[in-house]
Amino acid sequence: MCVFRLKVVRKTVPATGGVKRPHRFRPGTVALREIRKYQKSTDLLIRKLPFQRLVREIAQDFKADLRFQSHAVLALQEAAEAYLVGLFEDTNLCAIHAKRVTIMPKDIQLARRIRGERA
Repeated sequence: MCVFRLKVVRKTVPATGGVKRPHRFRPGTVALREIRKYQKSTDLLIRKLPFQRLVREIAQDFKADLRFQSHAVLALQEAAEAYLVGLFEDTNLCAIHAKRVTIMPKDIQLARRIRGERA
């Protein structure tokens, strides 16, 4: 009976030296989950303060000592994020048309060219 117990104990030890590997998802699974998560959300994804600094820096080129209401900066951020989302949707369509799944700078350039934003 003692021999049988030893065999049972040996069989329960993992073959990888007793260390269990952490669970890993297949490539692309987590990316697709993140895509679905961000498509469902409506919150802003660009951080507010860095965007505000960028707006103020760009505004300095037009007129010095400009002041902004907080709602104005938020409206600019909403518009900027909506523009970028639309641009990346069109960019993704350009990449798919080229039989690729990875977007490239030339896809962004083509999307902007078709939109008439850049001659």
